[in-house]
Amino acid sequence: MRRAVSLTGGSSPRRVATMVGLLALSGALLSACGSGPSSSSSTPTTATPTSTTAPAVALCPLTGTPAPGGVVPQRPALAMKVDNYSLGPAPAEARPQSGLDYADIIFEEQVEGSITRYAAVFQCRNAPALVGPIRSARWTDIQMLSQLGHPLFVHVGGINPVLALVNASNLVNVDLMFNPQLEVHPAGRYAPYDTYTTTQAVWAQESHLTTPPSPIFSYSRLPQPGESVSQIHLDWSATSDIYWRWNRATGTWLRFYNVGSASAPVIQPDVLTDGVQNQAQNVIVQDVTITYGPWVENSQGGLEAESHILNNSGKAYVFRNGRMITGTWSAGSAGSPTVFRNAAGHVITLAPGRTWVEIYPNNAPFVVTPSATTTPSATTTPAG
Repeated sequence: MRRAVSLTGGSSPRRVATMVGLLALSGALLSACGSGPSSSSSTPTTATPTSTTAPAVALCPLTGTPAPGGVVPQRPALAMKVDNYSLGPAPAEARPQSGLDYADIIFEEQVEGSITRYAAVFQCRNAPALVGPIRSARWTDIQMLSQLGHPLFVHVGGINPVLALVNASNLVNVDLMFNPQLEVHPAGRYAPYDTYTTTQAVWAQESHLTTPPSPIFSYSRLPQPGESVSQIHLDWSATSDIYWRWNRATGTWLRFYNVGSASAPVIQPDVLTDGVQNQAQNVIVQDVTITYGPWVENSQGGLEAESHILNNSGKAYVFRNGRMITGTWSAGSAGSPTVFRNAAGHVITLAPGRTWVEIYPNNAPFVVTPSATTTPSATTTPAG
């Protein structure tokens, strides 16, 4: 398959004196200067030191932004599998989804048929309402989410080999098939796109788990040098032909979909049920090797798509502040974060905020265009 990256056109830290004579001399000098006590007093005073260092701010581990109320919640990361299948304009099938605008990180992965699904990761904030629609687990979920320590993993079932691997991993299996008390089925939704839940309910059920995840990214307000770009085009498939466009006004990458065709594209904002357009301060395109099988995932014979991340490496493209930083990614064993480095070997820092990680096939079309003179408007202000 073709891969084209357009890079043209972009601009791119007393000893204490105990002798009485010395103390008396100090008092005399201070009186003479008028900066000490009055001349009738011979007793020296000690000034109270003042600090010029601002108090430390508690930061959310997965966004690098100040924690709500100044305290990081004592709870693990919560990853929810969310569907992303639609053949036409919203509302159709999975779209529009709910709750994604309150996630700290969103991973997008390929599943059978070259369609995509999300793992929306929450930690610092509760989504105020429903999250969903929730769908089944995949082998790739373990590869993506193991770096979060022991995250809660919410899904609806899966094939037996995958469920066995989830149970053997460091993910905490919260299968809604065995936790119906967590399910919500909103009106107007139909199976299999009608299973939702809430972050509050899941965290409440698993309240005995109180360890927040360690940060998996490094953050900086100042971006590293990179190419100035306006758009990222990731053509996963006919149902997941997506565009990310930089918007200077919001400081985010806005997500769009082509609901037309390659020859007659109809590009529209990717909007959630609450009217918020999907957007992120950072977009990471992580090139991965994908293999298919040996397991069959559906009744049509679709083979399991397996994205190989743990103990692997590859190319990476990090987008922040309207720039693209080209580099590499490398991942160790489960529990260790994926590390992104630039061409000089330095760790790439992200802008504080939400990060969207595209676990992208390394042979799929990928087109980056240089900065344009105008940027699209956000549908609404992002939740965070």
